[in-house]
Parts: sequence; structure tokens; C-alpha cells
Amino acid sequence: MAELAPYAADPARSRGRRHVEPGGETRGPRDAFQRDRDRIIHSIAFRRLRHKTQVFVAPDGDHFRVRLTHSLEVAQIGRTIARALNLNEDLTEALCLAHDIGHPPFGHSGEDALKAATADAGGFDHNAHTLRVLTRLETPYPSWDGLNLSWETLEGLAKHNGPILSPTWAMAEEDADFPLDLSTYASLEAQVAAIADDIAYDNHDIDDGLRAGLIDLDDVVAQPLVAPGWAAVIARHPNAPRPRLIAELVREQIGRMVNDLLVATRAQLAELRPASVEDVRAAGRPLVGFSDAMAADERAFKRFMYARLYHHPSQLAVAEKAGQIVAGLAAAYRADPSLLPEHWRATLPAAEPERTRHIADFIAGMTDRYAVARHCEVVGPVEMPEGL
Repeated sequence: MAELAPYAADPARSRGRRHVEPGGETRGPRDAFQRDRDRIIHSIAFRRLRHKTQVFVAPDGDHFRVRLTHSLEVAQIGRTIARALNLNEDLTEALCLAHDIGHPPFGHSGEDALKAATADAGGFDHNAHTLRVLTRLETPYPSWDGLNLSWETLEGLAKHNGPILSPTWAMAEEDADFPLDLSTYASLEAQVAAIADDIAYDNHDIDDGLRAGLIDLDDVVAQPLVAPGWAAVIARHPNAPRPRLIAELVREQIGRMVNDLLVATRAQLAELRPASVEDVRAAGRPLVGFSDAMAADERAFKRFMYARLYHHPSQLAVAEKAGQIVAGLAAAYRADPSLLPEHWRATLPAAEPERTRHIADFIAGMTDRYAVARHCEVVGPVEMPEGL
């Protein structure tokens, strides 16, 4: 592995963990960020991602992406970028793998429903809930709650999309227990993880949307972000079958976006010349990003995908039903907490808002299919649209 850049996160200079770990509990020749990555991979919350919505709710096709496969794809892109920039690959990978752990069932429709159902208790935010899961709700260790991840991993998960000037209650609670300097930008590794997420879903959602028949290839390839890549693919493979052309297009697009990102980011780094990760945090702006032209095309493409795929009538119908499931569960458990499983009943706080937040923790941890099953049990059967 190449020597780390001076502005990369260095595990030897980590700010440490909330709970001090005796040396005997460090298993194997791994540094702090490698252990963080491994703790995330071995967590129950990470395993649950295989049955949580990415774009399509409980899809009946085995080839559609879910939160778990999406997170793996983000990690692959993130590591590639980190390696090219001489950043810490292990921290980048940990952040990529964990970035969606706080999502409730049914993606953003489930989050909207849970936020509304808990409005009187401070609401719900999936990014803050990621930290809550990793620092409180996962309990594999005898001596403390949470996975006891390093400061740098928690900071990156909190701030990968930028500084947090108005934290939600859950984020404020985490920051109070283990201050994360929420008002500054995060490390370059966290910035890479955030944009690797964009690159992954921009392109893999093309594949899934076409596979589902909800978007049209001619419309996709007419978009400024995609048109040059499609032209290059057709020029190289004029007689290839359409499925192979689509797969080649996705690879082409990822490569083009990564290469643009590397050129633009290296220019930013050459201009600022940060000498440490602290210089990165103090820069006052993100340093990892696309060129202006690519960024504009990417924003336009997102608008296209929202209009044609994410807000497609069939998607909205499923989202509405999914929201009803989450809302129904929240109402049922709040009205009668005896319906909760034994462990969740035994640890139910007596006072509000902690009581409602506890119920939200339970619901947020559900997979899509578990939420449907629990709704059938405590509320009643639910009719999902055909094919789901």
C-alpha cells in the first residue's frame, strides 16, 4: 500500500474511542480503522441491510439492489477513490459500509412516516440514528453498549454530508457523550464516502430502473450526464445485445465520474495544500467533489431520476402503503406497549420522550418483511401492490 498523504486520517493518531479498551481485547494485527470496519461487518444491523429497501420495496426480483448490496458497491467505489488519493482505505470502507445502517424499513417513505409518528418526541433522522445504532443499540460487548468505534469513524458518519449546525436530538445526544466537532467538515475519507454513495446510486439505479421497466433507455441516454458515455459504449460495441450494453454503460459512467472527481479533487488539494487532516476540517468547504460541469450534469440527472423513477406512480403507490405500515406500527405500539417483544418491553422507559424514542428504535431496526409481518400481527393484514 502506498504511503498515506499528509492530509489522510492516520489510525496511529486517532482521537480514540469513548470506552478505553485494554490491550488484551485487541484481537489480531489490525489498526483502529480496520477494527472499526470489521465490527461494522460483523454487526447485526449490517446484516439486516439485506432485507431493507434501496429503491424498490421488497422486490420480487433477485437481481434488484437492497441496502446491503448498495453499501458494498459504495465501499468498492470509495476504496478506489481513496487509494488513488492516498487516503486511508480502511476508514473510507468503514464509512461506506455503515452509512445506511440507520435507515428504517421501506427507505425514505418509512423514514417520513416514522418522523411524523415521533414528531412529539423530537422526530427521527436516519443519519443520527446510524450513530445511535452503533453507539447504543448494538450490544455485543460485555462492558459497554455499542461497537465502541473510533472518533474518526463516528465523526465521518455524522458529518459525511457536511457540518451539522442544527443537530437533531439524537445527534445532539451522541455529540454530548463523545463530542464530534459537528460544526466543521469531516475528513477526506468521509467526503469520499459521501460522493461514492452518489456515484453508486446514480448509476446502479439506471440498471434497476431499466430492469423494472420504469424508465426508458432512450430517455436515460439523452441526459447530459449519460450521453457521452453511451456514445462511447456504442462506438466500442455497436452490435452487442442491449443487456450487455446497459452493464457496460454503468461501468463507463462510474469510471467517468470517478476520473472527473479525481481531477477536480486533486486541483482543490493543490490549491489549498492541506498539511494534515485538521487542515481539511478547517478548510470551510468540501475538498472532494466533481468539476463544475460534472456537478451540474449530475444534479440534472438526479432531477430526471426523481421525476421518472423515484416518483413514478407505481413507486409512489408502494411508498404510500409502506408509510401506512410504519405509521400503523408506531400507533399500535405507543397505544399498547405490551405488544412489543419481551426484550423491548423489559427495557421500555417509563417517561416521555424516551418511551416513544424506544419504540422508534425498535421499528427502525425492522427489515421490510419483518415490518409487514409485525403489522399483520398487531394491526392487521396489509395488501401490498402486485409483485411485492
